[in-house]
Parts: sequence; structure tokens; C-alpha cells
Amino acid sequence: MSIQYEEPALARSYGVVDSFPKDFGYGVEEPDIEEESTTSGDSKPRILLMGLRRSGKSSIQKVVFHKMSPNETLFLESTNKIYKDDISSSSFVNFQIWDFPGQVDFFDPTFDYEMIFRGTGALIFVIDAQDDYVEALGRLHLTVSRAYRVNPEINFEVFIHKVDGLSDDHKIETQRDVHQRANDDLADASLEKLHLSFYLTSIYDHSIFEAFSKVVQKLIPQLPTLENLVNIFISNSGIEKAFLFDVVSKIYIATDSSPVDMQSYELCCDMIDVVIDVSCIYGLREDGNGSAYDKESLAIIKLNNTTILYLKEVTKFLALVCILREESFEKKGLIDYNFHCFRKAIQEVFEVGSLTQRTGRLQPSSSNNSLSSVKLGVLNGSAV
Repeated sequence: MSIQYEEPALARSYGVVDSFPKDFGYGVEEPDIEEESTTSGDSKPRILLMGLRRSGKSSIQKVVFHKMSPNETLFLESTNKIYKDDISSSSFVNFQIWDFPGQVDFFDPTFDYEMIFRGTGALIFVIDAQDDYVEALGRLHLTVSRAYRVNPEINFEVFIHKVDGLSDDHKIETQRDVHQRANDDLADASLEKLHLSFYLTSIYDHSIFEAFSKVVQKLIPQLPTLENLVNIFISNSGIEKAFLFDVVSKIYIATDSSPVDMQSYELCCDMIDVVIDVSCIYGLREDGNGSAYDKESLAIIKLNNTTILYLKEVTKFLALVCILREESFEKKGLIDYNFHCFRKAIQEVFEVGSLTQRTGRLQPSSSNNSLSSVKLGVLNGSAV
């Protein structure tokens, strides 16, 4: 495997110059420290991590959003109070994660579950697949039924966790059993409209990142437009697969319409790690200033099976990672031109989202124009 890496230009501050709006259309921008209040901080969409004690909730959060090694999570103490983590300062994804202790009692009068569920975008319930999950299913039913009555718009996600110790057959059987029991409980309570999504996860492989990617995508209002833009880009550039990644968490914000292959996803995640590691060693100035990832970041990895991985910076938080064949990469100029059109359209999409959020009015003409311009640009590029 050979790596070509283009050293970033570090003379400018990318955090200020040519960056995108901070809020990206997710929620209200964080105020200054002096003006910060509980109300303003809690206005962002929330993802709740819930489940029984020792089910792996805190480990998931630390591995995905704080780059903790899975082995280090063995030494984490059990959560005994609600832990709020605002991850928007160093990531594209702009929301709060609330990690709940396993012993939360919804019938405790001091627990204001209505306030919590009312501002929630997604509720993730973690079930330990290596333990007897009868009690966990009972708690799952209580939790989602209470939350649904308060806020029917919540996305309910079930992580069947710690499956790394199970055989493939046992994984499938466990998922089928949990799925059947959980939905039977909802049917008995006349909650058939409540939809649960199920994922097999482990912090020891990339399954937890892919599952979190699916959860986060449901909270992005621009997702259909982003997927459309990626489809237009790859179809006119000879690219087989492309992911729009959040660089910090390695969650993919969008991908094209073709099915996601876990091996391809893992390759792209590993490429991001390589780029950041190499940049931290060789890309910083002698005084240590600068950024390991900026607007000039680019990397090409050639595998020994005629496959090429191609990474380019989209924003200071996002990267587009493409998988293509060597013969398609011979038209690198065309790909770069199409990428320029793609990047410009992405910027316009988020500018429209930010403007809509500030004014409270939809901007249909601007949104449609951004998508039309990238179609014309990519198609013109392919004819060059």
C-alpha cells in the first residue's frame, strides 16, 4: 500500500477563513460563557443514552465521541447521575448527549421526564446481549412508552450491545428475539405506531460507529439533499462509493444510495485515522501551531487490488472519502472539478439551512438553485 499525502497549508487560520456557519442548521448557536444559561444550552437537539447498569452506555459515548480506546473503558466507573456532554465544539454534529444512570426511576416525583423527553431528538436504549435481557426489555418498554406519550416525534433506537462475544448465529437469534419481544410488548399496550430501530453493536469494531451514523442522520434536516448531491457526484465521476464523514467522530453524515459494505466503511474510517496521524506528525509548524486538518487536506491511498481511496476536505469538520478503481482515477482532473462543484453546493445547502433557522421561513428558491447548479456543474464537467 502506498500513500500520497499533500501537506496542508498552515499559514492561514482555517477556523475563521472560508469556514461554514457554526450551527449548520442543527440548533441555536451556543452563546458566550457570560451569557450561557441552562435554557440556551438545552435548546440543542438531545440524544439520550439509556439502559440498565453496566450495559455499556458510557463506554459507547467515550469511544465514539472522545476517542477512548475500547480497552480503557473497562476502567470506567458506573454512572450515578445524568451526564450531559455537548459535542458541538469540535464536531460537525451539533447536539447534546445525555448519559443516564441505569437506576433512573420514572416514578420518582423529582424526575421531570416530561421536560427531558420534550426536547429529545433520539432515544438510544442499550441492551447487554451477553446478559439476561428480560429486565432490560421491561425497562425498554417503560421508557419508550413514557417518552412516546410526551413526544411522539422521538426516534427510538435499540442498541443490542456487546455482541463481539457472540457467534454470528447467536447474534441473529438474539436480534430476532429482542425485536419480537419488544414489539409484542408495544402491541399489547396498543402502541403499534411506535417504531423501534434495532442495531447490533460493539465498541471493539466499527459497528458502533455505523449505528450512531444512522441515528445522527435522522436528526439532519438536510439529509435527502446531501444524499442526492453525493449520488450526483459519484455518478458523474466514475466513483464506486463515497461517504461524507464527520472527521472527529468518524460518523458518516451521508452516503450514496448503494448499500453500505462494512469492510468499505472500515477502510474509510482507517484512512481518516491515517490522515490525521500523519498530519499531526508532519503537518504542523515547528512551533506546534496550525491544524492537523484544514482546507488543503488531501490524501490518496492505493491498495494492492487496484482500488484507490481518495479523501478531500469539505469543511473543517467534514471530509469526503471516495472508493474508486485505478482506471477511473486517471480522470483525476474531472473528479477534482466535480468535487469543487459538490463542495460549493454543500456550502449553499448549509447556508440556506442557517438562514431558514434564523428567519423561521423556508427559502425554496435558494435551496433549489443550489441543487440545480451542482447538477449543471457536474454534468458540464463530465463533458470536458
